[in-house]
Amino acid sequence: MRVSTVLAGALALFVAASLPASEPAPMRIFIASDSTAQDYKPDKYPQSGWGTMLRCAVGPGVTVENRAIGGRSTNSFIREGRLDKIAADLRKGDTLLIQFGHNDASIDKPERYTTVEQYIANLHRFLDVAKRAGARAVILTPVARRDFKDGVEQRSFPLYADAARRVARETRTPLIDLGKSSQAMVQALGPDAAKGYYLHYDGAAGAPGYPNGVSDDTHFSEVGARHIADLVATGLKALRLPISKRVTPHTPALTRTIPAGGPSCV
Repeated sequence: MRVSTVLAGALALFVAASLPASEPAPMRIFIASDSTAQDYKPDKYPQSGWGTMLRCAVGPGVTVENRAIGGRSTNSFIREGRLDKIAADLRKGDTLLIQFGHNDASIDKPERYTTVEQYIANLHRFLDVAKRAGARAVILTPVARRDFKDGVEQRSFPLYADAARRVARETRTPLIDLGKSSQAMVQALGPDAAKGYYLHYDGAAGAPGYPNGVSDDTHFSEVGARHIADLVATGLKALRLPISKRVTPHTPALTRTIPAGGPSCV
């Protein structure tokens, strides 16, 4: 009996050692945000969102669920039931990226406008959804606009950025200071080169989404979205969350300076 037991145990170890290593469990990144992050159809090209390009920083075992939608603030995102839909889909092991502020600050648009106090309360609602699901939440400060004064790139939506930092600090929620890192990136580019990262095209450029041209310092071109996604990926990697091991910043797809003509990660 003892000999057979030993032989059986040895056989089991041999079989286990011979089997291929199990694949890592699938992971998902949910993005709750606005037009700076959302996915766009080809007819809007070259307008692109960083959430689309973030897929170029993750491996095949990670899915990016981009729920970002243009024109939404924390107030309207919640009011339209979009947070409820995330709550219904979110599960343990997921990561929820939360980036708002651009539309919250739209005091001239009451359907969007959110006071700083409301913004703080709304961020807590997003965090509660992640906590109830057993997911990890990450707060992002609002990404920078191209806004130079005397050659100096200005802080974008500082009241909301400071509020996001405060909520992250007080709740011990991981923070990606995208506002700060993107401001530094735009400053390093300078006023002229930075135009290529935003939507600046004349009618002769033949941009499918803007046949008459466009001058927009808020939304990103394909190249701009790639580089903003790289900043997000860099931030995620540094947080050392479970998802961090599956994120690879500075991939060629994210650092390219020549457009690919679409969201290709090749």
